[in-house]
Amino acid sequence: MQKILYIILFFLISLGVNAEMIKPDPTISSKDVISIQLKALQINNSPFEDAGIEQTWEFAHPNNRKSTGPLNNFIRMIKNPSYAMMINHIDHKIIPVEEKETTSYYFVELTDVNGKKYGFEWTVEKVSEDGEFKDCWMTVGVSRPMPLSQAS
Repeated sequence: MQKILYIILFFLISLGVNAEMIKPDPTISSKDVISIQLKALQINNSPFEDAGIEQTWEFAHPNNRKSTGPLNNFIRMIKNPSYAMMINHIDHKIIPVEEKETTSYYFVELTDVNGKKYGFEWTVEKVSEDGEFKDCWMTVGVSRPMPLSQAS
């Protein structure tokens, strides 16, 4: 039942309906974490300014949060030219590379608003420490973008 609720919330966010943030939960798969983050970035300013970046932050691993700083720093980092192509991107594809019990690796192909394609190495880990995120898949790292090609 809880997984159905997350799927409904995911689609509401995809449609830009004013929905609450999806929170990390042990029932959300590693690939779905990335999908939630990318779909949110795809419609970054819906239902409010930088909602997509904030949704992405919700799934940043606690160790990642320590290195990137608070949400305002994370927003600046994503808006920096190094990652800005993720904001309002046109399309993305999530390709599993290696899925393990506690760490999974994916390659993300992303097409930005200008039709340029980029690749990212995306790593998610299950939180092992006790606390609110225990056993939740969360993002521990996203590589710098790798230019792939120009869309036709």
